[in-house]
Amino acid sequence: METVFFIGRILLGGYFLLNAYNHLFKSQTLTNYAVSKKVPVAKTSVIISGLLLLFGGYSILAGVRITMGVAALVLFLVPVTFSMHAFWKEEGQTRAMEQIQFLKNLALLGAVLMLLAIPTPWMLSLGAY
Repeated sequence: METVFFIGRILLGGYFLLNAYNHLFKSQTLTNYAVSKKVPVAKTSVIISGLLLLFGGYSILAGVRITMGVAALVLFLVPVTFSMHAFWKEEGQTRAMEQIQFLKNLALLGAVLMLLAIPTPWMLSLGAY
């Protein structure tokens, strides 16, 4: 089971790190999307959210500072899920796409929160906390 959990950490942490890369190095597209959703200081918000994703993804992958990493991801996922993917405000195909993103984010939030229930240190972690 430890091996399966480690593979899960790679997949989940890697997902957040890939998105952090997009927020930090391909930010213009995400900034345009944020502007379309009327996010104040969109460029800064995209960069800050990228840093939250980077820290959270690294935390899961490396098995360090888990509580802080989960907090960073919750701080990212909750507002983004309910503001950026408010599918109930949309119609047609846009509504369907936003609902998919909304539900995906809820599932990610659930997965991230479950990490708090797993005793640390984790197998193949870089830290003991």
